[in-house]
Amino acid sequence: CLGIITVLYVMITWWRDIIREAAFEGQHTSAVQDGLRLGMILFIVFEVMFFFAFFWAFFTSSLAPVFNIGGVWPPAGLEVISPWGLPLLNTVLLLSSGATVTWAHHAIVGGLKREAQTGLYLTLTFAIYFTTFQFLEYIEAPFSMSDGVYGSTFFMATGFHGFHVLIGTIFLA
Repeated sequence: CLGIITVLYVMITWWRDIIREAAFEGQHTSAVQDGLRLGMILFIVFEVMFFFAFFWAFFTSSLAPVFNIGGVWPPAGLEVISPWGLPLLNTVLLLSSGATVTWAHHAIVGGLKREAQTGLYLTLTFAIYFTTFQFLEYIEAPFSMSDGVYGSTFFMATGFHGFHVLIGTIFLA
């Protein structure tokens, strides 16, 4: 717990200093700006590879199911979540939040403060609903993390994605 608190403290103070130096003091040279851009690119590449690993595990398990799980996907005897309920609603919420945050970004660039606020408000609303529905989906799931490869890949991939949405919501708020 102390380690997490320390990491959060360092991140918050570091980001505060970067924002202060850039916005108020104008201290970022072109070399610093290039370094920040490279850092962001590397972070995005890391995130893509991180989620790629989960997709790899899912596709490996589903396209070539092993004998241990009955040789079928989903594993024999496992009740799965219908994709037409909460998963579809959450997909619509995520796509909608992507559209509204893009609208807010263009409004900020165009100097349209009211539209930017509306876009960010809608984005936050969609994100809060998504997180709530994801939580409900976890509670009502007919399987658990311990139900073999299906449960573990489902909860790891959707859990980390939900965590990313939660962190993004906090940053936007």
